[in-house]
Amino acid sequence: MSNTFTENTLTQALEWAYEKAMDGIPGTGNAQEFADEYRNNNANALDAANSLIRWQNTKAATSGFLTGLGGIITLPVTIPANVASVMYVQLRMITAIAYLGGHDPKDDRVKTLVYTCLAGNAAKDILKDVGISIANKLAISSINKISGATLTKINQAVGFRLLTKFGSTGVVNLGKAVPLLGGLIGASFDSITTNTIGNTARDIFIGDATESVTTKEAAIVE
Repeated sequence: MSNTFTENTLTQALEWAYEKAMDGIPGTGNAQEFADEYRNNNANALDAANSLIRWQNTKAATSGFLTGLGGIITLPVTIPANVASVMYVQLRMITAIAYLGGHDPKDDRVKTLVYTCLAGNAAKDILKDVGISIANKLAISSINKISGATLTKINQAVGFRLLTKFGSTGVVNLGKAVPLLGGLIGASFDSITTNTIGNTARDIFIGDATESVTTKEAAIVE
């Protein structure tokens, strides 16, 4: 495999990880089940998201989190396993937070925003550059008005940001990932990075108690 992490490889990795986060893999459950677990044990969506993020920074940050998956995970040959493991864990966290906020990650607009969260602190700048300014959260009604052209611009900006996080070795800098024995994959995450991504998802999909948002393209419909 080439050491160069290309745009095509990035797309494949994102799509694979998103599918696994949404559908679930044996032993972990899917994103909606993950969200429901925290929804049922917290007073509101914001508390649930904060609890989920804290868990992600502790339990999922251990190298043993994915060791039980083993041969269950079948990766396209072009995707480095360490990269896929990082993306899977973080996309599962983000999609669960989207569910907590009442959003549907199966919707292409929400999916684009989920990918945007992977950019961490840069996410809000990416959205601002296309005319979307988040006050407290991105309301569902506003998401539904985001045009196809704007989604394309967001995806391009996110792709550029994520590609810059990959070095020549193809290791993603969304966190640190290491292979374990027997092909089993575990991830030792940078808790600061993971926390930033989780907080970004919370701010976009849940915010505080309101749904305030302004967008210059609110009237533009696909």
